[in-house]
Amino acid sequence: MTLLTEKYASKIRGVLSCFDRVVITGTIPEICHSDAMSSHLRSKGIRIFNYTRFAEPLRDEIRIHAERLAHENGLEIEFIRKKDFRKEKRIKKILSKRGDHPGLVHIFSALEPCPSFKPWHDKKTGKTSLRGTESKCIHYYFYFILEDLGLCYLRVPTWAPFRLQFYFNGHNQLAAWLSKRNLSSCLLENVFIEIEDFAKAQQLADALDVKRLHRRLDQVAREFCPVIRHFPSGYHWSLMQVELALDVVFKNQSDLRPLYETITRTAIHAVKAEQVATFLGRKLTGAYQGEIGNNFHTRIEGTRIKHTMGPVSIKMYDKLAIVLRIEITVNDVSFFKHHRRVEHRDGSWEMKNATMKKSIYSLPALRELMEAANQRYLEFISTIEDPTVGIKELEKISKPIPDAQRSYRGFNLFHGEDLRLFEGIARGEFNIRGFQNRSLRTILLGKTAHQISRIFKRLRMHGLIKRVQKTYRYYLTRLGQKVITTALKLRSMFIIPALAEQRTGSM
Repeated sequence: MTLLTEKYASKIRGVLSCFDRVVITGTIPEICHSDAMSSHLRSKGIRIFNYTRFAEPLRDEIRIHAERLAHENGLEIEFIRKKDFRKEKRIKKILSKRGDHPGLVHIFSALEPCPSFKPWHDKKTGKTSLRGTESKCIHYYFYFILEDLGLCYLRVPTWAPFRLQFYFNGHNQLAAWLSKRNLSSCLLENVFIEIEDFAKAQQLADALDVKRLHRRLDQVAREFCPVIRHFPSGYHWSLMQVELALDVVFKNQSDLRPLYETITRTAIHAVKAEQVATFLGRKLTGAYQGEIGNNFHTRIEGTRIKHTMGPVSIKMYDKLAIVLRIEITVNDVSFFKHHRRVEHRDGSWEMKNATMKKSIYSLPALRELMEAANQRYLEFISTIEDPTVGIKELEKISKPIPDAQRSYRGFNLFHGEDLRLFEGIARGEFNIRGFQNRSLRTILLGKTAHQISRIFKRLRMHGLIKRVQKTYRYYLTRLGQKVITTALKLRSMFIIPALAEQRTGSM
């Protein structure tokens, strides 16, 4: 397959795959849930019903510390009263005057919901403990610039269990690294429109050191959340939201605009639920209960197409009308499975496919899976970008093809059995696992195994499928994928709408 990045290489400035938004949560194991907090109070000799007396001094410690930091840096803590207040917009305005040198940029405060606990006495058992609840408390947002991560923020609640939220952006991080190495670049509206050396930039973007990130997170927590000194375990860091962007940077807006229009208008109709699952490396089954679908949205900046499957989405949009961005967003990393070490309660362990852990140390494996999803989407839009080659191949497979003493008739992808056949084998799950004789018998009801074997022979003679060695499993060839995509797109987007319009006009 010729990717559009290869086909339009002369019109493309460069391609970059980079983390975008990364949100990490920090929890203190000793007090992160009700049972842990109850145990901690008992270990300190504090009665359960004196929980608030335990939490109030810690609240005051955070408040006093925030006020001291503001005073030392010549800042005023800005309290947010409006629900639609845009912190990013305010920070951008401050940075335009302040500059982008490292240090504390600004502090916001806001009254927001937070997890909390309440004392509970069980009359039946006679035991007293804490139960989880939700309350509201003042949160501080510390915005600062780090030499190695760029612009970040840390959200610090003033009430136990003091769950932190840390944010950094992979593009800001890469900009900082490029600047440190004296490589010129232009980062505008969270996208690189110019980089002196795209290959070197990609190497830097791939070089995220999780251990170093862990040390940096611990340092930031100690700097802005002083209550951590009371808990020996420190913070445990987990992935809350991760975005990975694949940017194709064009030289001119006039090169991207017509290409992007063609891709988006086609993709919103051509992408089905099974294909969304395929992009994300999943198999769609009847047991899946989550949401899945497509959304086409027109924004002030342009248009955006978004495909969603549960907590994961993959988007495509144009940035500044010069960058084609494919971006995958993960709100729950346990959506994915990968090969990892699994430890059992008896102390034994084994290597097997298992749900991904939410620890920050899953970032390297998560990046591989996210990059693969973006790449599959790039391959998909490359097949629908220009249908002319597929149309020529479609003409070929519609004609009979001779073999020894007999001839195998061509295919009609717009009618009857052939249409059902190709709609079936184009399903997302077959792209991942392939299909067998029995798979097609569920699509072409009433066909015997012998009749399906003859259909396989026709497909193979026309070069549309290939067999995996030493198995009875088949996959679509590149030609098969191209032809079927073209035919089904023509049928659903042009032929049927055109006929419907003609009939409406004649009534």
